[in-house]
Amino acid sequence: MLLGCGAGLVGAVGWLGGRSGAIGGTVALVAQVAAVTLLRPAMRDPTPRFLARWLGGMAVRAVALAALLAVSVARRDVLPPLPASLGFLGVLLPLLFVETRFLK
Repeated sequence: MLLGCGAGLVGAVGWLGGRSGAIGGTVALVAQVAAVTLLRPAMRDPTPRFLARWLGGMAVRAVALAALLAVSVARRDVLPPLPASLGFLGVLLPLLFVETRFLK
């Protein structure tokens, strides 16, 4: 369900932002799926373990954004930074709002 929702968002962002937006959105979708996969097993664990997994998911998202921005700044001709970063945020933010549905 997360992949389907994310794929729809990537399609919308790709339609609005072009190829660079779609690449940013795809990076966000992969980061979100990895973060949810990391957190799901610890949902009912004690607080320290849960928070460690939650922080790991936040780190995955931050590293994905940093990598996207590093590539887009280094290769502006191939991946313009503004559409790529807006595509990333355009997919990640809605998925964060509905994340609790996927963690049940």
